[in-house]
Amino acid sequence: MCKISIIIPTINEESNLPLLLSDLSIIQNKGELIIVDCGSKDKTIDIANIYGAKVYKSKERNRGLQLDLGAKHSKGDWLIFLHADTRLTHNWFRKINSVLEGEKNNIYYFKFKVNNEKIIYRFLEILVNFRSKFFKQPYGDQGLIIHRTSYFKNNGFSKIPLMEDLDFLRRLNNKKDLKQLNIPIFTSSRKWERTNIFLQALKNWNFRRRWFKGDSIESIYSDYYKK
Repeated sequence: MCKISIIIPTINEESNLPLLLSDLSIIQNKGELIIVDCGSKDKTIDIANIYGAKVYKSKERNRGLQLDLGAKHSKGDWLIFLHADTRLTHNWFRKINSVLEGEKNNIYYFKFKVNNEKIIYRFLEILVNFRSKFFKQPYGDQGLIIHRTSYFKNNGFSKIPLMEDLDFLRRLNNKKDLKQLNIPIFTSSRKWERTNIFLQALKNWNFRRRWFKGDSIESIYSDYYKK
């Protein structure tokens, strides 16, 4: 066993993955890097190998499946789930050490920041961090730090291509176990750059509403990625 396992699902992330893996390289021998890829056609796998990550392949383009596959192959006491287009500060690992020695039932997430200087993203950050902290609704792009016993006790991520983070957190018995770290995680603005961010936020809200009402994840996934 090692202290942490960092699990990252990928699909064609050659432009983002080197930056994140560079941020993560400070863990050295205290943890492992796990990449679960679902068919990248670029140099994603080569980059993962260069940084010494363990690489597993998913037969489906299914983020929930990828995350769960990574967890099942992990050896760490704590599992850290990250999206490939995120960045961390240079001292992130030193700052979370006290967390890793603490309560195993707690599930932690980072403070949301967008890696873009436009002022409109500051408003988005305020809204997301308010929602996360006071309504206990963080999303996967904020990173999730979960002790392995807690992860498997709650049956891990469901094998669904979308909403896997909401699905897992929804199944928790006690939302008080969700704790926001005062450590930023920087997510790429790429998913908002092609649209109005408030319009996209409204669309995302509608997708979540449909899911809570019982619409099939397949139909939501199809609409979400509709060109």
